[in-house]
Amino acid sequence: MEVAELWRGLGWPLVRLSLTISLGLLVANLIEALNWTRAVAKLAEPLIRLARLKDVSGASFSMAFFSGVAANTMLSEAYDKGALSRRELILSNLFNSLPTYFLHLPSMFFLVVPFLGSAAFVYVGLTLLSAILRTSFIVALGRVWLPPLPEGCVVCRLDEAAKAQGSRTWRDAWRLSVARFKKRIGKVLTFTVPIYILVFFLNRWGVFKMLEGFLAEHAGILSWLHPKAISIVVFQVASEFTAGLAAAGALLEAQALPMKQVVLALLVGNVLSTPMRAFRHQFPFYAGIFKPALATRLIAASQALRAGSIVVVTALYFFLIP
Repeated sequence: MEVAELWRGLGWPLVRLSLTISLGLLVANLIEALNWTRAVAKLAEPLIRLARLKDVSGASFSMAFFSGVAANTMLSEAYDKGALSRRELILSNLFNSLPTYFLHLPSMFFLVVPFLGSAAFVYVGLTLLSAILRTSFIVALGRVWLPPLPEGCVVCRLDEAAKAQGSRTWRDAWRLSVARFKKRIGKVLTFTVPIYILVFFLNRWGVFKMLEGFLAEHAGILSWLHPKAISIVVFQVASEFTAGLAAAGALLEAQALPMKQVVLALLVGNVLSTPMRAFRHQFPFYAGIFKPALATRLIAASQALRAGSIVVVTALYFFLIP
């Protein structure tokens, strides 16, 4: 393997990932140091109260609209301090799926529209509905699994902490956040870098391609789809999401498939292809924020919930829309 190829495939992506994680940690630390956690958590208070989650979960939910790394860092810190139980951590992480969806919505929408045209609105609308269903499910699950919150506001503990700390200047907050950053970034990168390198070589050795190829070869279970629509699923599973979009766009342009079949194929491809890719891309930095075993559990839970919600939406679209 040439040095230039190694840099393009491993070196630069790893540097970019490390910078992203570092920026997320720094943002989270600065927000904590400025005592903005209370204001951020208050935005999500009605939903948090319904789900019986704690104040830090509300802050993490709101932060996930801007940075998934920062949101997970808040949860990890609270869990390590004993402020969140294992069950509360898992539910809080799953609860962040809606803001995480909105974080990536602009890039996804502007990628899909050129390929699908008006069908893009249907596809994106259905994926948005699945994200709303996931959040609703977690709210209901929280009400069943978690004990009632104490009387009063969800963010009261944060109010007390803010009063105890007093107001900080930007300079003081920056110094404190940098000190916390230096303490945390080493631990994060100690896990992230070697795991990312391992995943890179597993991918280069064809391990993930073999698994994706297995899924593509067993697409016969999708006999309820139009035969031409199967090609969209195969491209999406065996290659990348863009390949599936390109196939879908070509079939739509040639009027070889109705819009409904194209959207259904993209949703099915989404269910089959995303979990493996999510693990491949998420596990390195998840294992840097959480312990590897816990990171695996969180990713598995989020992908199972995500796949389940898309299956529900796909079934509703298949049976209810003519």
